[in-house]
Amino acid sequence: MPPKHAALRPPTGRHVRVPAFGPVRGVYVPRTADAGAFAMSTYGIPLLVLAVTDSATLTGIAFMLEWVPRLGAFALAGAAVDRLGSTRVLRIASVLRALVVLAAALVLPTVGGTAAIATVMLLAALTGVLTEFSYIAAETAGGAASRDAGGHAHRVQAVLLGIDQGATLAGPALAGVLLQYTGATGMLLTIAACSLLGAALAPRQRPAWPQDAPVPVAHGLQIGWRTLRSLPALGWLCVGLVLSNTAIGLVQAAGPVLVIQQLGGTSSQVGLVWSAAAVASLAMVALARFAIDRAGLWPVGATAAALASLACLALAAADTYTTFLVLVALLMAGEAGMTVVLRTLRAHLVPAEVFGSTLSLIILLLLAPFPLAGALVALTPPDLLGHAITACAFLQAAGLAVAFAKLRTHPATRRPLPA
Repeated sequence: MPPKHAALRPPTGRHVRVPAFGPVRGVYVPRTADAGAFAMSTYGIPLLVLAVTDSATLTGIAFMLEWVPRLGAFALAGAAVDRLGSTRVLRIASVLRALVVLAAALVLPTVGGTAAIATVMLLAALTGVLTEFSYIAAETAGGAASRDAGGHAHRVQAVLLGIDQGATLAGPALAGVLLQYTGATGMLLTIAACSLLGAALAPRQRPAWPQDAPVPVAHGLQIGWRTLRSLPALGWLCVGLVLSNTAIGLVQAAGPVLVIQQLGGTSSQVGLVWSAAAVASLAMVALARFAIDRAGLWPVGATAAALASLACLALAAADTYTTFLVLVALLMAGEAGMTVVLRTLRAHLVPAEVFGSTLSLIILLLLAPFPLAGALVALTPPDLLGHAITACAFLQAAGLAVAFAKLRTHPATRRPLPA
């Protein structure tokens, strides 16, 4: 049954709309453009910071600055989507992100020293906020498509996750190559182009319900918290993934330092690591889609959790670039399998009328470890980063083991999938 607070909202929020196009043009194509900008911003800007500052500490601080504003933006983004609709939020956020990166592309070639450092730090913070607004809008549209798919929601989520991983395949490699061969200007112009394309492709949608009264941000978080507490299967999975993301965030934040300064690589090789990880993640997403049909959610999720934990535990011992690349790919493949399970449970269990608020809270919880990872990289001497990764890997393994032990007998994770 829906939680008791569901009556506080109308039967369907403004973010659930009847699309003027089918799912490919109405959901998948805009998601592809936005995911491209998301991936290039997330993985390319820390590379830009390292290129400008040549400092592991400042790279960690920039990573933290990129994620802290994102966390603050989630609650506001969820309330904005519930209030204005996913299409309008996606368009506004995409256009503003394009303007920000274009401004940085104009400023960086003309300044140096402290001004250049300040520019890239501000760029990290602003793109972080705007990217999360567009992401919440795109995810909400995907959630509506999943509900329309009923018992095949995991197939829709597999397509959406495949789009995200496809962007992660191309985005980091492209960002690294552009930064290495065309400088900051080429990379930033490409991010702006992807952002404007996402804004242009966002379809016009007709509202299904009259406009509601504004939902305060704090109230939206309370709604999301009550919803999550009423859904123990989703809650336990979120706990495990929070600990897992602590390890993943540390690997991501330390990646440029480990590859360039310790393994002797280049910025394009850093991008190649995450592109290889995206290939492995795409393979896992495709496999998970069919495995869930046959085995159910729990076996697939537990197997993916074991793969991620073992890869992360071995990662600290990687002493060559190739070993590092392979282990990161396995780690992210396991994460992709768990994400399909999370998104499927979320689409089945969260009521439509509180989906935006609950989605914001879940993503807020799952991404909270990322600024902490940036702070750890900034505070940890480069030669001790391996030990920090090992400690986080043990926490990851313990958290995922407990989470999937709790989920094993839950009805939502059994076959057949709920209709």
